[in-house]
Amino acid sequence: MEAVALHISNGVLNGPVSAIYGVIALVALAYCVSRGRRDLDDRLAPMAGLVAAFIFAVQMLNFPVLPGVSGHLLGGAMAALLVGPWVGALCVSVVLIVQALVFADGGVTALGANVANMALLGTAVAYLLIALLLRVLPRTPTGLGITAFVSSVFAVLAASQGFVLQYALGGTTDLEHYSLGAIAGLMAGTHLLIGIGEGLIAAVTVVTVARTRPDLVYALRGLKRPQPATAQGVAA
Repeated sequence: MEAVALHISNGVLNGPVSAIYGVIALVALAYCVSRGRRDLDDRLAPMAGLVAAFIFAVQMLNFPVLPGVSGHLLGGAMAALLVGPWVGALCVSVVLIVQALVFADGGVTALGANVANMALLGTAVAYLLIALLLRVLPRTPTGLGITAFVSSVFAVLAASQGFVLQYALGGTTDLEHYSLGAIAGLMAGTHLLIGIGEGLIAAVTVVTVARTRPDLVYALRGLKRPQPATAQGVAA
């Protein structure tokens, strides 16, 4: 049996599903490039390189889930907090492309599916939660730590279920004795634990950066807390 993971191998998904997700990934990444170009500045560019290198390192840790199935840390939530959703998705995508082409970690034909799960879905879910939580939590190291932890857990869970959806649409690898519901449950249970570990790492990393260089945390610069209407504005 070929290895199946959040790093999906060649042949795990059929050709049509792999092609569809390849197109989705290309279109989405083109949009991320367009939007991320507006955010890049002297602070964000070097931070993006550091974030990509960190994600590459943590994704080398793999954990068994099912026979031939493994999971690992993603890094999308931390990337979204530090460099924003657009550049963050690009950072994760670059890591996935290098891993697939240089280290054969994840299939080339499944690259679109892997990017869709880990770089796009995971980062999008994380940033939606970040935007929500930073509206209600204090923008202090503690508030950022809680935000990093919660968004990391849900981002990893979302990415794991993205794989389950892809497998349901066009899975070709036979996971004997496992129904689709059982696969979804096992992926969710294992990735909940992985998400907790990633959340702790992300929280420590983001809090450390926020305490030393808060100007480097995109979430503190890019997200503005809504201002209450003034009496003058109401009267107008």
